Amino acid sequence: MSAIDDLPPLRTVIAEHGLSARKSLGQNFLLDLNLTAKIARSAGNLEGVDVIEVGPGPGGLTRGLLAEGARKVFAIEKDVRCIAALEEIAQVYPGRVEIVEGDALEINLARLSCGPTKVVSNLPYNVGTELLTRWLDPVVWPPYWTSLTLMFQKEVAQRIVAEPGTKSYGRLSILSQWRTTSRIAMELPPEAFTPPPKVRSSVVHLEALKEPKFEANNKRLFDLVARGFNQRRKMLRASLKSVAPDIEEKLLSAGIKPTDRAETVDLERFCALARILESS
Repeated sequence: MSAIDDLPPLRTVIAEHGLSARKSLGQNFLLDLNLTAKIARSAGNLEGVDVIEVGPGPGGLTRGLLAEGARKVFAIEKDVRCIAALEEIAQVYPGRVEIVEGDALEINLARLSCGPTKVVSNLPYNVGTELLTRWLDPVVWPPYWTSLTLMFQKEVAQRIVAEPGTKSYGRLSILSQWRTTSRIAMELPPEAFTPPPKVRSSVVHLEALKEPKFEANNKRLFDLVARGFNQRRKMLRASLKSVAPDIEEKLLSAGIKPTDRAETVDLERFCALARILESS
């Protein structure tokens, strides 16, 4: 795809603005507009939808989102060097780009949009997991966003969609699958980026559920999961022994063998255990 608008190719934008990727910011720029358009399309229909994009860099994905019909893109950028490039995009799409300079970890993203909202981002590797866990555990559910379409290192993406009994299954799997449906939408090789990272990347699409799949108190559930997977080689009767004096009895009541390890217990049984502990 040679052009999707009247703006210059991304390599030209990077050269003109001196945007060499910085490792300290977790930057790896995706310059192929075919791929950025494909990521934008994997988020579903964007017509009339506001999009929050974290770490737009030179704006390749931003342009794809706008070309796919996003009502407005809120571009959250920490790197001041990228602001001028993003302002050039805003000029071509008047009224449809709002640049928010700052750290996404310190900004209340929920206050940016007042309409239907999706989050679509090629996340900086160094903050991706932290942002995801915040989006999945807001104060109120359903959240302000209807879906998340996010790029991660492939191994992180595999953890999000992993099934019980697999080596990738863990805390992030349960956190993601309790309140969303998730799938890997596409994979990208290192050579798609500048500079090429040492790992493959994957785009994950998560759709918010109106209610969690199984009833449970989120704080109780996440505490259990954290304790279980922090010592994943231990049997649950050992890793959860400080939770309740009769933990073995409660494990059995939830359909969990005291000798089971966290990696073999599915979401439904973790939620059952959380309910039993909460009621007692």
